[in-house]
Amino acid sequence: RRVGAPAAAVFGKVRHARLMLSLNNGFSDEDIADFVTRIRRFLSLGDDAPLGFTAEPKIDGLSLSLRYENGRLVQAATRGDGTEGEDVTANVRMVEAVPARLVGTPPDILEVRGELYMDRTDFLTLNKAQQESGGKIFANPRNAAAGSLRQKDPAVTASRRLQFFAYSLGEVSAPLAETHMLSLAALSGMGFCINALSRRCDDVAGLLAVHAEIGAARADLGYDIDGVVYKVDRHDYQARLGQVARAPRWAL
Repeated sequence: RRVGAPAAAVFGKVRHARLMLSLNNGFSDEDIADFVTRIRRFLSLGDDAPLGFTAEPKIDGLSLSLRYENGRLVQAATRGDGTEGEDVTANVRMVEAVPARLVGTPPDILEVRGELYMDRTDFLTLNKAQQESGGKIFANPRNAAAGSLRQKDPAVTASRRLQFFAYSLGEVSAPLAETHMLSLAALSGMGFCINALSRRCDDVAGLLAVHAEIGAARADLGYDIDGVVYKVDRHDYQARLGQVARAPRWAL
């Protein structure tokens, strides 16, 4: 019933305005069908009632929450235990893939959740340089991204080519859109990188088709993934579905 791990003492602590939850898992076609059935039952929707979902790659990186006030990045925090994370603002400011100032007219308060990661090519380049200099060799790109972020010297973070995909929202002072997919489009317009493989689906068959598509492309993506995330598209449905102990009912 716990998420992640306690915040590291070397960084200050940040209490999340909204919990950063984990996700429940599905391992078979039947699990996906059961997921959709449970949601329809909870929302009292018949089999023929429209119910949209999104499907997107689950990036194997480090979850971050970015807080913007009046369009400027003011705080960046790791997920930690879901309630409290590490304040990594100084280091995240050095990551070019994270906008320091947003484009357009974002809400006064906007928290963007997403995944910090390292491309496989940059990972191999980093490990080669580490080996030549006698530094630490990282086991995989996820560990390399986490190690690159958790540096006492932000200049070291700046020297590592870290990337960021935005995938959801935390606290917002005004809604971006009525659906998750439209919110992603809005974030893209503000300067965030959104995964191009994200799709909207209308049924179980569509969800499974996207899983097969992403699975077939997995080896050539250039970054590591550890699954596909399914989400109910409508935000009002997400609010009605709520959460269980550590995970939202509306995502898998």
